[in-house]
Amino acid sequence: MLSPADLLSFLNERGGREYRVQALLHTGRGRKAAVRELGEYWLTARGETVQATGPSGQTRDLTHTDFLSVFGSYTFGPAQPTGRLTDLGPLFS
Repeated sequence: MLSPADLLSFLNERGGREYRVQALLHTGRGRKAAVRELGEYWLTARGETVQATGPSGQTRDLTHTDFLSVFGSYTFGPAQPTGRLTDLGPLFS
């Protein structure tokens, strides 16, 4: 499980690559604890923004602060690379 801050660091280290993650929401405590799957998100870090495409297919560009604000109460499953590169800069450096 990744916290939003851990996921943001992971994405920043691999800027330009798209990753698919499952968003999870933990609810309740003790015996009533449950984990709800909120859907898959496709995320790409590009400089000071994160491009996030949600389960509905809608894409948003979020600043790092906005990303942490929107996804702050979630945890995420393992990040899976989609194989899509959105920034060709690393190929030429």
